[in-house]
Amino acid sequence: MLDEEMRAGRRPTLKTIARLAGLGVTTVSRALHDAPDIGEETKARVRFLAEQLGYQPNRAGVRLRTGRSHVIALVLATESEELGINSQLIYGISEALSASTYQLVVMLHDPAADPLGPVRNIVEAGTADGILFARIEPDDARVRFLTERGVPFATHGRTDMGLEHPYFDFDNDAYAESAVRRLASLGRRSLALVGPPPHLTYARHMAAGFQRGVKALGLREIPFGAIDTDSPHELIQAEIYRLIESGERPDGFVCGSAVAALSATAGAEAAGLVLGRDFDVVVKESSNLFRKFRPAIETAHEDFRAAGRWLAEAIVGRIEGTADVGIHFLDVPRLAAPAEMPVETPVETKEKAAVGGA
Repeated sequence: MLDEEMRAGRRPTLKTIARLAGLGVTTVSRALHDAPDIGEETKARVRFLAEQLGYQPNRAGVRLRTGRSHVIALVLATESEELGINSQLIYGISEALSASTYQLVVMLHDPAADPLGPVRNIVEAGTADGILFARIEPDDARVRFLTERGVPFATHGRTDMGLEHPYFDFDNDAYAESAVRRLASLGRRSLALVGPPPHLTYARHMAAGFQRGVKALGLREIPFGAIDTDSPHELIQAEIYRLIESGERPDGFVCGSAVAALSATAGAEAAGLVLGRDFDVVVKESSNLFRKFRPAIETAHEDFRAAGRWLAEAIVGRIEGTADVGIHFLDVPRLAAPAEMPVETPVETKEKAAVGGA
């Protein structure tokens, strides 16, 4: 029977899996939906068969039966990809969703356009059961809109709105203060921050940690012109070069992105300075790029793949009503300090509410 179906080019169905597994169709369906009363061995066998057969649920049928699309939309800005950050986030989400009935759809939008537009279109068209998005603002129109509409969502980042919603965030306040302390331990006294665009929430967090560290240690802050981590790398490099040539010479840089760190380093080196002798750089990164190619640059790891996994579990939990609206995870950074120079992290681990053990 199976061979006949394959030769006829028909898609495998729940009945196909049920016949091969020697189970009822209802049991197969419940196993694919991770029902708690189905044994793990049975679930594993059913999932294996489904994967081998290339089984895909009939989305139209599922929607008719459940009222759900079983689609999760990830909304990303087209220019926010930096050294694989978006791909790591997508990989983590896809990894967590692989054993579920949900599919991920990535929607790109122009960061210069209204960020509410794509979210509103998804909701009005009913094309997804839940929405994930990033680059969060302190008063974010998307968060307010989705909260008012009662649509499940989760964010990479948080607001200052006082509205409870699921989020995964990196503690940029703690990162920046730790970075300042590291630079001070290396003898650096005049520091500059190349931070995120000021309209984003995490830019405020990073600036607050940086300024607190500078003040506490009696260091000097060297202000920049109108550049941030979204600025073209040529502009960041030129501004660093101009700053050094003007006599306002920073000897330490705290950077909010890998590209900013590379650009700042290039600008300082173009002005004749030597990394590790005349200046030092601290950056948060999501890969091992600096350890491999610029080991003199100090790093703190930000795990976007883990963030993606957590966000996927959170949004599924919100859709299915198994996760609280206030769940969140605050990832506290640890600088990759050399063994001979331990640096105290100034902010202790903060409250973490995990989903499914994340």
